[in-house]
Amino acid sequence: MSAAAPALPRQAVDARLVAGLKVAAVTLGVFLSGFVIREPAPYELYMVGLIAVWGLFGLRISRTVAPLLVLLVVFNVGGLVSMSQLADLGDIPLYLAVSLFLALTSVFFAAIVERQPALLAPIFRAWTIAAVVTASAGILGYAGAPGFEMFTRYGRAAGVFEDPNVFGPFLTLPGIYLLHTVLTGRPASALVAAPLLLVVAAGVFFSFSRGAWGLFLASSLMLVAALFVQHRGGLVRLRILAMGAVALLLIAGGLAALMQVPETAEFFRQRAQLVQDYDAGPYGRFARFAIGFAMAAEHPAGIGPLQFGRLLGEDTHNIWLKALLDYSWLGFAAYATLIALTLGLGLRILFRARPWQPYLMCAYVVLVGHVALGTVIDTDHWRHFYLLLGLVWGCIALEQRHAAGAAKGGRRTGRQSPPPAADLALREPRRAYRGLGGSERSAAR
Repeated sequence: MSAAAPALPRQAVDARLVAGLKVAAVTLGVFLSGFVIREPAPYELYMVGLIAVWGLFGLRISRTVAPLLVLLVVFNVGGLVSMSQLADLGDIPLYLAVSLFLALTSVFFAAIVERQPALLAPIFRAWTIAAVVTASAGILGYAGAPGFEMFTRYGRAAGVFEDPNVFGPFLTLPGIYLLHTVLTGRPASALVAAPLLLVVAAGVFFSFSRGAWGLFLASSLMLVAALFVQHRGGLVRLRILAMGAVALLLIAGGLAALMQVPETAEFFRQRAQLVQDYDAGPYGRFARFAIGFAMAAEHPAGIGPLQFGRLLGEDTHNIWLKALLDYSWLGFAAYATLIALTLGLGLRILFRARPWQPYLMCAYVVLVGHVALGTVIDTDHWRHFYLLLGLVWGCIALEQRHAAGAAKGGRRTGRQSPPPAADLALREPRRAYRGLGGSERSAAR
């Protein structure tokens, strides 16, 4: 008769339960970020409660994450400075409250990733599931499936979003994550990721957002280039190039098939034009840029949030101009510093082989694309943009903790500590490739 398995101590059971609840809570929050058909969206309501509860039971802001918090708060203080220029505030306090809330979500995600790097895997999975669901809704809506008409806007797929121009960029990080799996994952994982990648890519295409098209293409090219630089083994590079070519052929073949539909082909030709009617003209998008920057030069305190659109009939469609006019010169300085610091610190650690490195690489290249996209669209209220910021800063903080731990170990032994095993993997491309291929398993360690 076999002996009964020993029962786990009560504390161990409680710890596992708490850990499971944390993962489930964060997963649900990220999943809800893909459903913003009305405001306030379920994401806002849920995240307010989640951040409050987490704050009561141990949310800590480290010294590494603190600059993110400070710069985002200063950015929003700039919004208050700009608001002070107005006599009639209307709904502007609510607008700035949403800005501050989204900033806090970024800090929240950075802090929890730093403390629990194993959360990266469920965060990326939840985002991917949300992307596949909302992309499928948008595709069915564009195809005219009965009951799915509400998932289109202006004849374009919008998924469960208010605006196709936000829907498309939201899909980019999951698409890049799936592409990373196709390029470096095990064959079984790549086979699962490939059809999901096609669904997400189709969602981006049917959004008919030029910004989303450019963002997806640029992020994909940056990912392939980064992987090519990271892996020095000839066989690994050959696989990256081969799988990248296969993914490109699959997407191109799907697009070619879609272009056989006359209505889709005609709409694509219209949207693919570099300059649209609303871009040109004396009060078009580009002319408004010149007008706006001239106004910003004359108003260091800004002109008040949302006022530019009310004066000229269209919003700024440029995050840098919006920062100057809606958040004052102070907010602009904080935002510019934040972006420069984030991209600089992220690039410094981008190619260091760590368990979290695949997630950092995907988030970083997509964030770079969003920064570039911000020159033609406002991103200050994009929920997923702040999630991207939080993910990158969380990985920056993880690297800082890793370096501090290595230094402490070296002092304790009285000699220079050897390079971590993950760093040694960089010298053996095949081993690094095998280790980084299963990104979810690596993060779970």
